[in-house]
Amino acid sequence: MTKIKLCGLRRSCDVDYVNKLLPDFIGFVFAPKSSRYVTFDEAQALREKLDNRIIPVGVFVNEAPENIKYLVNSNIIGAVQLHGSEDNEYIKKLRDDVHCPIIQAFKIESEKDIKKAEESDADYIMLDSGGGTGETFNHSLISDIKRDFFLAGGLGSRNVREAISLCRPYAVDASSSLETDGFKDEHKMTDFVQAVRNVNNPLA
Repeated sequence: MTKIKLCGLRRSCDVDYVNKLLPDFIGFVFAPKSSRYVTFDEAQALREKLDNRIIPVGVFVNEAPENIKYLVNSNIIGAVQLHGSEDNEYIKKLRDDVHCPIIQAFKIESEKDIKKAEESDADYIMLDSGGGTGETFNHSLISDIKRDFFLAGGLGSRNVREAISLCRPYAVDASSSLETDGFKDEHKMTDFVQAVRNVNNPLA
C-alpha cells in the first residue's frame, strides 16, 4: 500500500480538505524562502485542527536543531523532513533530541545521487527533482534502490499511477500539482489521493 503525503499546507481550509481525505502524512514548510512557509504559531494552529490519524511532517532547510526539537516536543510535528545540506552527523545529533521519523530529501540527477541517498542515516529518504519545480526526474534511475523511499517531484493525478507502478515507492509526495494560483485546490487534492488509492485497490 503506497502511502500518501500532501505537502505545503498553510490555510485552515487546507486542513479541512485533508481531514476529509485522510492522507498518511501532510507537510508544514518551515523554510522562510518558500511560498508555502508557515511560522511555528501558524503551524500550531493548523495542527490543532488536524485529524490525529494524519502525521504532520515539518519540512526544513538547514534549520537549527533546537527549533526542530521544540516543534516535535510541542506535538506540532510528528516527523522531520530535511531539504538542505544536512549530513549524517547532523542527523545523528538530531536523533539524540527527537524521537520521531527523519526523512532526508535528495535531488536526483544521476546514479551518483541515488548512491548518496542510499547512504543516508535518515529513517527514510525522499527522491525529488528538487526546488519545488513541479517537474519529474528520470525515474528509471531508481529501479534498483535498496531501501524505502518517498517519491516526489512533479507527481499529480495524471502520472502518479505510472510512477508507482515503475518505482514502487513507500510513499508519494505532492505539493505544487495540488494547487491553483498558488493555493491548495480541494479538487486536485481529491483527484491525487483517489488516483493513488486506485493503484492500491484497483478493484475498489
